[in-house]
Formats: sequence, C-alpha cells, structure tokens
Amino acid sequence: MKNLILLGLLALICFQEGKAQAYEFQIVTVIESIIPNGLGRSRMITSNAARDYKEFTSTQTEEDNSRNKSERSDIRVKEFDETKLLNFFNLGGIRFQNIVANDAVVASKLNEMSEQGWELSFVNSGVESYGGRGDDNGIYVTRYIFKKLKN
Repeated sequence: MKNLILLGLLALICFQEGKAQAYEFQIVTVIESIIPNGLGRSRMITSNAARDYKEFTSTQTEEDNSRNKSERSDIRVKEFDETKLLNFFNLGGIRFQNIVANDAVVASKLNEMSEQGWELSFVNSGVESYGGRGDDNGIYVTRYIFKKLKN
C-alpha cells in the first residue's frame, strides 16, 4: 500500500513538472537624465495597458512586401503610471543625494512588485548619448522585467 501511494505521488510530481508554465510579464522602466544643470526629466514609468504584438507585426517576403495596416498611433499607450525622479546633475554638477533619492523611490516600487507576487527576472540598462564635441545630452535607462505565474 505504501509503495502504491509513493508511486502515485511520484507520478503526480512528474506530471506537474512536465507541464509548461505560463508567465505574465510586467516591465518597469526608469529613465534618469544625465543632462547638466538639472534641465532633463527623470521618470519611472509602468504601463497600465496591454498590447498584442501580433496586431503590429507583418511578415515580409520578397514576393509580397506589403506594409502592416496598423498605424503607429495605434501602438501608443496613454494609460501608464509616471513617477517623478530627480536628475543626476544640478547647477553644481553631479548630485549624489539625487541618486540616492532615486534609488529609494525605485526600491520602493521593486518592493511593492515583490509583495504583489512579481519576481524580478531581468534587469537591462544602458546609456544613450551622442557623445560628440560639446554634447551635454543623454539619458540612463534601466528596465526591470518582472514575471509571475499566470492564473
């Protein structure tokens, strides 16, 4: 009898592990200005609207080079959360207090996502700047990609 119960439990575990798990994803994007004199805008943004990429995807072939019928304006999302952040620079130069303040605000968001059952999967970051002579413009972008099991 014990062997039968153990065999049943083992079969159940194997069956569960063989099932593909579906996740939903949420992205939090942090954009921090690296423009001197505090002239830039720094924000943390999260979308509140879903989009189906298939609506904006077309297949290109040599024979049929037709364009996707959807317009760019159809892709835009106007429902999103925007959290103000401080810029890295002010008139005096780099402002470490601003960086620490931004870290505290972002950590608050990450902690809330974790409490809601989201798991941080990936972090992707980069800097965009022209970098040419006299260029004072640029942004630092970080994307936090969260996942959780679909119900």
